[in-house]
Amino acid sequence: MYKDETTEGVSPLRMPTPTGYRIMIAALKVADKTDGGVLLPDSHKDRESVASVVGLVLALGPDAYADKKKFPNGPYCKEGDFVIFRAYSGTRISVEDQEFRIINDDTVEAVVDDPRGYKRV
Repeated sequence: MYKDETTEGVSPLRMPTPTGYRIMIAALKVADKTDGGVLLPDSHKDRESVASVVGLVLALGPDAYADKKKFPNGPYCKEGDFVIFRAYSGTRISVEDQEFRIINDDTVEAVVDDPRGYKRV
């Protein structure tokens, strides 16, 4: 999934704005089939979606990374970054059939250039 595909079909007016120290993440879509072509059941895709650890940063709340004592080296990420975050973290929401998460600023673990190939183990 590329950056322009993460909010495809979602009206910008329907997107929530994160508050406080929270970050709005667009969840990456789970594959419909394996590399070998085997179709995956919906139950498997649902489990993978819930436990996903990679997403696209869409927006930062006004207080995200503002605490200089907690983040002495500055923000962990910025809008437009693909990030790895803690599994099962945040609040999962769906807007027009696209999944998003609202996570705390300190749950970002890493920034990656290309999210393809990353899987939770």
